[in-house]
Amino acid sequence: MTGRSNNIEAKLEPEVHTQKDSRNTQKNHTGNEESPGSGSFHPNKGVSTDVVIVRYGELALKSPGVRNWYEKILVKNIAAMLDLRGISYSQIRREWGRIFIESTDLRAAEAAADVFGIVSTSPALMAEPSLENAAEICASLAQGLIREGESFAIRARRSGNHPFSSADVGKTCGDAVWNALEKEGKHPRVDLSSPDKEIFVEIRQKLAYIYLEKFKGVGGLPLGTQGSMVVLMSGGLDSPVAAWLMMKRGVMIIPVYCDNSPYSENAARERAFDCIRQLQKWAPGHQFTTYEIPHGPNLQSFITSCNRKNTCLLCKRMMYREAYEVMKKEKASGIVTGSSLGQVASQTAANMHAEIYQLAIPIYHPLIAFDKTEIMDIARKIGTYDISSQPAGTCAAVPEHPEIGANYDLIMLEEKKIDIENMVSGALKAVKIIKL
Repeated sequence: MTGRSNNIEAKLEPEVHTQKDSRNTQKNHTGNEESPGSGSFHPNKGVSTDVVIVRYGELALKSPGVRNWYEKILVKNIAAMLDLRGISYSQIRREWGRIFIESTDLRAAEAAADVFGIVSTSPALMAEPSLENAAEICASLAQGLIREGESFAIRARRSGNHPFSSADVGKTCGDAVWNALEKEGKHPRVDLSSPDKEIFVEIRQKLAYIYLEKFKGVGGLPLGTQGSMVVLMSGGLDSPVAAWLMMKRGVMIIPVYCDNSPYSENAARERAFDCIRQLQKWAPGHQFTTYEIPHGPNLQSFITSCNRKNTCLLCKRMMYREAYEVMKKEKASGIVTGSSLGQVASQTAANMHAEIYQLAIPIYHPLIAFDKTEIMDIARKIGTYDISSQPAGTCAAVPEHPEIGANYDLIMLEEKKIDIENMVSGALKAVKIIKL
């Protein structure tokens, strides 16, 4: 690492976030399985087992000022996630290229891995940054970790100014593990390509960290760094996944539910709001403002005044207009949908062109190239699949033979049959704003 990097590291280290109180009482988080090796290690002098290494990805590519801002938001989001799950910690500190959570709770690493912007986490042991201390800890860990006949590898890296190299760390720690296993009567084997067990050693300027595993994070950018967008939320499989993917890119979402009553059942509404509640768990510290817009009267106008096959196209254009008013009110930057090209009749390329023709509204379709299986996989991962799979009936306003190859000019002629402006303003006057 360069001298400039060391200076930045030294500058960042004092910047810490501490837990202000112990109000965390939630104990229903299920991710409490012990990590491999936990409970079997007896700390040596100068070693503590109360730290989680947090790694981020593309944040490191930002300019220094932007990176600093993103990291501060990331730290706040980590703290909020730990608080939500009732996980105590003494502080969250930043160093160059890493964030460290000082916590004795074994769930901290898994909880942090669910924070947008984090690529991986590891529960680790801390020690003084010397070859001797690192080797001693590796040897002690190996005794309870590596069985007879299993191979091992030391994965070493260092940063800062030290009188040894990463290769020196690997060799010294590997020798210590080998000798410790031989003393137990085992026959150790080294395999750097595909070992049975791995021990990771990261020696930084002021401390060394030794760990056995990595929890894969969700990646992306810290929530709240990319402003906000309105999400048209139906409660089906697609829209919650689209919302989550935008959250992963740092976007704070503003859910909008268009209530199609009497053409939809109340179960559809409940399903949509349950999905919003589930998404809220991914955004602790960022409360959603949800808009519920009565859309049924507008559907009635389309059915009675326009060509029946165009009902779904006219419905979607009206939803965009209603969402656009919410977008302006909330000073948001766009509208997000769960549309996937060709998935249903209303989502053909021609129809999606007609839906936005002359609207001049920024609309995002994060699922546009996803197939249904991919969407279902993400829904399972984020916890919305079971919710979205609940029966909620179908929209009774859908025509028997919907348009699948719309002519955008004809859609404009259809809208001349109805009073668009009054329909939008009427719906917005009756809107409900809900804090879940």
